[in-house]
Amino acid sequence: MSRSDAHVLILGAGHAGGAAAALLRQYGFEGAITLVGEEPIAPYHRPPLSKAWLRNGPSAGSLPLKPVEFYVRHGIDIRLGVRAEKLRRRIKTVHLSTGELLTYDFLIIATGARPIKLPVPGSDLAGVLALRTAVDAERLRAVIQSGQRLAIIGGGYIGLEVAASARALGADVVVIEREARPLARVASPDLSAFFLDYHRERGVSFELGATVSGFDGRDGRVSGVKLDDGRTIACTAVLIGIGATPNDEIAQDAGLDTARGIIVDLEARTADPAIFAIGDVALRPMPIYDRMFRMESVPNTLEQAKQAASAIVGRAPPPSEVPWQWSDQYDLKLQIAGYAVNVERVLLRGEPATAKFAVFHLRGDQVQCVEALNSPQDFILGKQLIANRRSVDLGKLGDPAIALKEIAETAVKIAAGD
Repeated sequence: MSRSDAHVLILGAGHAGGAAAALLRQYGFEGAITLVGEEPIAPYHRPPLSKAWLRNGPSAGSLPLKPVEFYVRHGIDIRLGVRAEKLRRRIKTVHLSTGELLTYDFLIIATGARPIKLPVPGSDLAGVLALRTAVDAERLRAVIQSGQRLAIIGGGYIGLEVAASARALGADVVVIEREARPLARVASPDLSAFFLDYHRERGVSFELGATVSGFDGRDGRVSGVKLDDGRTIACTAVLIGIGATPNDEIAQDAGLDTARGIIVDLEARTADPAIFAIGDVALRPMPIYDRMFRMESVPNTLEQAKQAASAIVGRAPPPSEVPWQWSDQYDLKLQIAGYAVNVERVLLRGEPATAKFAVFHLRGDQVQCVEALNSPQDFILGKQLIANRRSVDLGKLGDPAIALKEIAETAVKIAAGD
């Protein structure tokens, strides 16, 4: 079978699936490509859903990754509003919800993840919402106008981004978080404290160390959040943002290895050589940390799409990339490179009161992760130091008066033994 005779079937028409289809054509793949997605619209950018799109609606910018004409022009067959229901690996077929049976030579699973539900009484009331799709964003935007009160369950990045957008629209906002600080599982205490103060100064209230026990309703619609200490927080709508779980059921049923995500190698390939998994659904190796990660970020999605497309066309794999992500809240730009694993020391560079600083997470004298707020130079430097594993002069790194260029040059000298 030549590559021009092969059929690549992609399950999931989100950012990952759409990017994989486009990259296959970019890399010279001439065979058939079929893109199957549950949503009724073509692949689109998801990050704006909690930010600019939520504040300003579709007019804020174009969500589609590519115009519809792109798929027609490049011979990519898109099946929208269709669910893949059964994978039969032995005969390389996928059963669709339409009753259709598709065969493949290569399969890319890019089915993403879905919001975790809160299993408490009242969670089925109208106005209890999640945010994952464009339809979710439309529903949320409709209930966060001026005079409304939005309760956000979960003080992670999505919760805080929505809080900032809701305040921009004039809604009252309360964030309810089980941990003692927002971003407790994903950020340093310095960063948590900064965002807590910044949101409070802009009118967001917080209930920290609070556990939700249920929801009150009136005429079938949510009217309050019940806490386990007996209090009820009044609201007109609720957003549940407590994380996501991978849509890996079709892989599990087909006998592929999973562990809260589909296990893949550095080519994004599963144990079945004809099947790849990319994006939010994949559990992938990260050699610089010597462990597996399931990452929910656009950069990760694009890197894995490149890995899978390269493997399918026989192209050299893309160079390894340091994982990174970002969050926009109000006038703040947070950029994060790496993960804070095996960290022995945390070093603050800059002054949080200026809303421009960085938090470096170190193991010995090597950077494992950097959280850079309104400081793209620190982000770029941190990303480089994580990638090349160079030792850094901690005294200079902690002194914002010392130029980043000098710190980078010192790291090179240390590596050279000078």
